[in-house]
Amino acid sequence: MGAGYKHYPPILARVARSASLYRGVWIDANALSNNCPIRASDGRFIAVSESFDRLSCHGMTVFPTTIRAFALASTAFFVAPSQAQQIQSPIRSDAPAYAAIADLTLHAPLTIDGTVHSAVRIKGAEAAGVAPGHARFYEQVDVNALIGGSGALPQRIGYLVDVPFDADGRLPRLRDLRVIAFARPVPGQAGQLQLISPNAQQPWSPQLDAMVRAIITESVSPDAPPQITGIGNAFHVPGTIPGEGETQIFLNTANRAPISISVLRRPNQERRWSVSTGDIVDNSAGPPKPETLLWYRLACGLPDRLPDASLAGQEPANAEAARDDYQFVLRALGPCGASR
Repeated sequence: MGAGYKHYPPILARVARSASLYRGVWIDANALSNNCPIRASDGRFIAVSESFDRLSCHGMTVFPTTIRAFALASTAFFVAPSQAQQIQSPIRSDAPAYAAIADLTLHAPLTIDGTVHSAVRIKGAEAAGVAPGHARFYEQVDVNALIGGSGALPQRIGYLVDVPFDADGRLPRLRDLRVIAFARPVPGQAGQLQLISPNAQQPWSPQLDAMVRAIITESVSPDAPPQITGIGNAFHVPGTIPGEGETQIFLNTANRAPISISVLRRPNQERRWSVSTGDIVDNSAGPPKPETLLWYRLACGLPDRLPDASLAGQEPANAEAARDDYQFVLRALGPCGASR
């Protein structure tokens, strides 16, 4: 199969096994592999490759490696880049939005800056489920840096990726392409990774690299905004003159850290809103800045409507004003844009 594969088990075995892992279901890949079938310790085939303690195969037990997610944005592990000339994608008008990249970054145990060493197209049964207009490849990628995550990686890793055809129906050149990959380790298979979603390999650019590092840095800071899990109490208090009032909305979060939203109404003025991330409601805090983790948490975590339970005990007119203010906040935030 060429010198590029001399340090790895037979490529067909890797491709067959990885193709099954990509979809999370063991199809008939083991029949195509020279290696033994992967079974759980109780003899069942593994359907999802993350939720077991060990693997058994012909009497051997293989323990998966535990890798901790989300290290500091400063690179935790460096590997010398390939001597081959790298293809660096230009700034693209269709580059993923901040929310899409934040979604990938926050959910990926490993975020890797790498250069594609080789790409073998997968066809037939192992390409089942590929979306129209895409082709499946098994890539070997030379690791330039581990941007997010911790634990040692080999200099060369492998994973499956579905690549779209261009407008002319042609596939892009993948070899030497510099990429950022958002992936998880495959337990028991050193150097083999699984992309966390179909769009989890992105062409590298300085802008994307900076965005990913900023997201990781913010996510591990002590005051990082937590995931929003729902809405607690909400109420509207009318003012002493017509057109005046204030709505306060208290959010539930994954770590119980306080986050609240305030909306102020003044006669003959536009509504103003702010978000507070402490115990004290600060109406002067203002809304979150775009392309920040707080904006992402709100834009992608808030429900489409204010739950009736949050307004229990409110007068109908006040409850309606609170609902209207909540919709005002959603419009101001804009759409989430995440597509993982």
